[in-house]
Amino acid sequence: MSTFSKKYGPWALVTGAAMGLGAEFARQLAGFGLDLILVDIQPEALKKTTESLTRDFNINIRPVILDLAGQDFLPSLLAAIGNLEVGLLVNNAGISAIGHFLDVPLEKHLSILDINARAPLILAHHFGGLMRGRKHGGIIFVSSMSGLAGTSYVGEYSATKAHDLVLSEALWQELRLSNVDVLATIVGAADTPGWRAENPNPDTKTWPPVISAEDTVRETLTALGKKPSVVPGAQNRLATFLTTRLLSRKAAIEIMGKVMEKRYGTDE
Repeated sequence: MSTFSKKYGPWALVTGAAMGLGAEFARQLAGFGLDLILVDIQPEALKKTTESLTRDFNINIRPVILDLAGQDFLPSLLAAIGNLEVGLLVNNAGISAIGHFLDVPLEKHLSILDINARAPLILAHHFGGLMRGRKHGGIIFVSSMSGLAGTSYVGEYSATKAHDLVLSEALWQELRLSNVDVLATIVGAADTPGWRAENPNPDTKTWPPVISAEDTVRETLTALGKKPSVVPGAQNRLATFLTTRLLSRKAAIEIMGKVMEKRYGTDE
């Protein structure tokens, strides 16, 4: 067993594991020898990812089809995984909606809140308690650079990612004395199917540039146990410094809003 698998094994639970960053987290964790619980609402995509990992790695995989927006999803999840010991939780699942806040249906906003913030809170509370009792483990929250300041046209997504970041940092302080590592990864634009689907011109050069899912996950896992938060990508770190240190909050909000207007053609 690797040092990583000893500390964060034997099972890692990854939400939103069927595609994108979730599938890449699963692949890299499999490379460390961790067995995987893969949670997603997309059965066909999850089946393909599970089959691919099964071909490439000699590990155990437990796929779980689950809607994290369900108000009582935790008992269903626990019934599906039984007594498997989760040593690493990756709160990756997330959804967004692009548009003016008032033009997006309230039901969509509530789904974003449930999946991006409520579900990670519930999972961290349950599995974090078990990890604290065992005196080892890790929790990763996938946040976003849009959570560093209010980002127009994705307002509720931005708010939930700020929630994840701040909660993660608080848990980093609370749980480290119990040998449980907590990390928020503040992700910029990562080249995933979801990002490409939401961007009308995905091959257009932007700043900060789009980075690969592989690099995003690798830098995240490297930072686990070393700091409370990480921003994968050197130019993303520069952009974060400019946004949070050099600019006023007002200026940061205005600049991010103009970027969103240009990217999505929502300016009026």
